[in-house]
Amino acid sequence: MIVVGGGIAGLTTAVLLAESGRRVRVWAREPAERTTSAVAGGLWWPYRIEPEPLAGAWALASLGVYEELAARPAETGVRLVEGVHHGMRREELGAWAGRVPGLRAVAEGLAARLPVIDMPVHLAWLRERLGKAGGTVEVREVTDLAAVPAAVVVNCTGLGARALVPDPAVRPVRGQLVVVENPGVTEWFTAVDHSSAASTYFIPQPDRLLLGGTAEEDDWSLEPDPRTATAIVARCAAVRPEIAGARVLAHRVGLRPARQAVRLARRTLPDGRTLVHNYGHGGAGITVAWGCAREATTLAFPTP
Repeated sequence: MIVVGGGIAGLTTAVLLAESGRRVRVWAREPAERTTSAVAGGLWWPYRIEPEPLAGAWALASLGVYEELAARPAETGVRLVEGVHHGMRREELGAWAGRVPGLRAVAEGLAARLPVIDMPVHLAWLRERLGKAGGTVEVREVTDLAAVPAAVVVNCTGLGARALVPDPAVRPVRGQLVVVENPGVTEWFTAVDHSSAASTYFIPQPDRLLLGGTAEEDDWSLEPDPRTATAIVARCAAVRPEIAGARVLAHRVGLRPARQAVRLARRTLPDGRTLVHNYGHGGAGITVAWGCAREATTLAFPTP
């Protein structure tokens, strides 16, 4: 079987399929370190993903996996980190939030100790885990899902599904980050205004601090905007003044694959082969990766 797409959704799905005894190949248009997943901030939290009830269940399934992986942070890239969602209230969230361990109201909003994933480390670990299970990854572009030579094809192409399926319902939501030397920040922070394209968050990683961000709908630009970067740093520094003087290490841009609802479905191709779609995770691809991978695996090989 072949999984198309080498980001977090594709690799996680391929791992579960390979560890269930299937012979799995991943065909990816580009290496994992160049995917949107590699650019992501890496904080576990359902963000810009629908439908919420299903997303909550997928997120909780993934949370359990990440909590286990956090026991080996250097290997997996997963750590549990304290932080605050500023201005957020529990009643604004779905039933899934009641099952997040330690989620609590504080004066600033909601606090919790949540998984923070160092994505370059985690993606490399997933590739290694896939290899140990007998799976392979090939850099190979797919232009026609029906032409992929496998009895079972799993489509995890994210934004690429817009042209590949084709599915015009998949749209980009542009996110820009600034990577700085960490001046001593140990907790993550988010303040999201869903009525605005600008948000404020910072996420500590082992050797850097990620500052964000933006949510610019239908913007395809992958070029960092200097004015946007300046504004991001200013917003973060208004919360933690020491960020203002932090040395900038890099600028990053990623395009979230937004859709009105995640497409996680099975269909039969005209020649009788199986195609499973697993895309449209918006800003929560990391958050729901394991939950969606489990469902995609079941769809690919349903129990009689």
